[in-house]
Amino acid sequence: MSIAKVTEIISSSPKSFEDAIDEGVRRAGKTIQNIQSAWVKDQSVRVNGSEVTEYRVTMMITFILKD
Repeated sequence: MSIAKVTEIISSSPKSFEDAIDEGVRRAGKTIQNIQSAWVKDQSVRVNGSEVTEYRVTMMITFILKD
């Protein structure tokens, strides 16, 4: 029997939402083993004047706990 755990992370990128997702999963993978999925819970942008300066995503990362 497998047990899964879910943790919430926030990641950002100056390039795009897709890059923020990739960077978040990549960075989570450095400390979390057995990642199975990621669900993007929320997206937002940081704005300076009329320019988007940062793309942010809040994700739920699901991983399997080791026996």
